[in-house]
Amino acid sequence: MNISESSAGLGTVLPLTSFENVLLFLFSIILATAIVFFNASVFIAILMNRTLRSENRFMYMLSTCLSDICTGVSYYYAGVLDVQDDFEFPTATFYIVPTFLGLSYLAILAAQADRYHAVIAPFKYSQRMTRNRTLLVILACWVYAFMHVAINNLTPMGVAKMVGGLGTLVANIFTIGIMIGLNVRLFFIAKFQLEREPPSEERDNKRASIYLIVIVAVCFLIAWLPLFIHKTVCTLTGITCYPFRNDGTDPLRILARLNAAITPLLYIRGCAPLRSTVMIKVWRIPCCKSKG
Repeated sequence: MNISESSAGLGTVLPLTSFENVLLFLFSIILATAIVFFNASVFIAILMNRTLRSENRFMYMLSTCLSDICTGVSYYYAGVLDVQDDFEFPTATFYIVPTFLGLSYLAILAAQADRYHAVIAPFKYSQRMTRNRTLLVILACWVYAFMHVAINNLTPMGVAKMVGGLGTLVANIFTIGIMIGLNVRLFFIAKFQLEREPPSEERDNKRASIYLIVIVAVCFLIAWLPLFIHKTVCTLTGITCYPFRNDGTDPLRILARLNAAITPLLYIRGCAPLRSTVMIKVWRIPCCKSKG
């Protein structure tokens, strides 16, 4: 798409001239709606349940859901319409839309570290990680992310590209080194270390919370690593990163957005109190009310 085309008005992700193009257009709308609906459901459920709000891990869920809600809303533009969200294109969103996706990564990584600390050193964790400190960590993630937005918008394009490439490279190193390492460590803790503790509700809650964050992180890696690697390689080597017509037809970017719809479903499936609150208070499913 060139500037003259954009000034004439954005079209749909592909011209609606064939059955396949119409299906892709509908898929993009459904995906954006699913991302917003599921994440908003979890977000509202946590806000409505005081018990959930009292646990630090649900604060990270709130952060993830909020950033993914923004991702879903923005996908009505970046995925449904003929948009290429990169520096060189007039349809770019000033690096804001990719930042919402990056915030999910930061929140999941912080949640992994939080669970690791809570299980390895529960007494020190309860002393160090107060509610205010947890909120400060989350706030720092948001400030860090939007500092990158400011850098990318206030510097020349060449500098912005270099910063973006280096940022993606660092993100890859952290993803592979920390997230995978923590995943393996947390899995063995849940599988072997907690087995030595006497049966209790606290032990079961610890195991469930660890398994949940491990599964969420694994799904995140599956969805994100291909895009991370692709962007890093093509940015650092100078290869054009847009072999596809737009964001809505790029399978790597679609895969990353699918993760934003899957993550809240994993939260609901993996956490019984959250699932109950979502189904009874948010979705108001009659059969769940009668069971409750």
